Amino acid sequence: MKTYEIDVLVVGGGPAGLGAAIKARENGARKVLVLERDFEPGGILNQCIHNGFGLQYFSAELTGTEYAGRFIRRAGQTGVEIQTDTMVLDVKPSREVITSSAKYGLQRFQAKSIVLAMGCRERTRDAIQIYGSRPSGIFTAGTAQRFTNIEGFIPGRQVVVLGSGDIGLIMARRMKLEGCEVQGVYELLPYTNGLSRNVVQCLNDFSIPLYLQQTVTSIYGGERIAGVTTQKVDKKQNPLPGTEEYVPCDTLLLSVGLIPENELSRKAGVRIDSRTGGPLVDQNRMTTVPGIFACGNVVQVHDLADDVTVESEIAGLAAAGFAEEEPPGKKARVLVGNGLRYVVPQEIELSRNREEPLLLFMRAELPRRKVNIVISQGGMEKLKFPQPFIKPGEIIALSVTSEMLGELEIDQDIELKVEGGG
Repeated sequence: MKTYEIDVLVVGGGPAGLGAAIKARENGARKVLVLERDFEPGGILNQCIHNGFGLQYFSAELTGTEYAGRFIRRAGQTGVEIQTDTMVLDVKPSREVITSSAKYGLQRFQAKSIVLAMGCRERTRDAIQIYGSRPSGIFTAGTAQRFTNIEGFIPGRQVVVLGSGDIGLIMARRMKLEGCEVQGVYELLPYTNGLSRNVVQCLNDFSIPLYLQQTVTSIYGGERIAGVTTQKVDKKQNPLPGTEEYVPCDTLLLSVGLIPENELSRKAGVRIDSRTGGPLVDQNRMTTVPGIFACGNVVQVHDLADDVTVESEIAGLAAAGFAEEEPPGKKARVLVGNGLRYVVPQEIELSRNREEPLLLFMRAELPRRKVNIVISQGGMEKLKFPQPFIKPGEIIALSVTSEMLGELEIDQDIELKVEGGG
């Protein structure tokens, strides 16, 4: 089997992979190859016909397909090679990649650097273990979105949505627009897990009821789902006896969380962060394996494609400039303090790139108003960022300027936490 030499090899042709590939090509990488398992690039955006994309990155309101289309065109203009219908079978720490495709058969690539951009997948009914029979009519929200927007099939006529993630909220509206009866969106937590704008535009504007601290506990039906039992839950998320309600439906859409797709990352020997479910990365999005970078939903599940693009450009730029002979400097750990679920990146090489802003992404544990995100070292407060409102369903993005970085010691770990608010 012949080995093909590549400067930057990108696994995944969605918004993260395309953004990284374009940035790498624009910054000196001569041979840039994107490997995509689907029959065309664009990733999940190909089935996102709703608007709301590009408001930050392009200062324009685009559909998901329009957003992807801009990057597909830019990839062609900059000389990025895209190989579709290609499944990556293995990624090795030595940056050797094995693939399989109907057109090219088995292939071996040796890359100077790799960018992992495989995205994420949806949690299924098995992951949340809902009691009951196994009829047809139960879909993840993303599968239903593909059926409706690409395949041209409506999954049902009487719909219950479990989970208030963004895809679930968007599909509740989509089903309503197709003339379906949407019985409601049921959320286990006392707050929604989607963007505030999607709650307003997808539920409130279409009079779709939202039931907080309620979940589906049983499913009924023979060949096709006939209905579900919903129940209220207590503060520990246990169903409350006596609150059962039967809701008739022929379709149940599950929007119960997304999981970064990291089987290939593990094969490559990349260390996975248990908080995010994605690779542990530094500020250049390099993983714990030198020369292997990661970006987008494979690192952390983003809310906005615009943020995915920003992160992908960080990874693409670093992948293009990666020099194996250059020894890494000492990296400070980024520790997660009170009020936060996680922070990305998890490591920072403070001795380098101090002239460039440092972008930090994080999620809150609970909704809170009028808080400060505090960065400290050695127990001493160094920087403070006021936030009018934080919630788990919306990523907090902080840009630490070069002047602010000058306040930090290069040889100490940093901690981020939430202070104040209520």
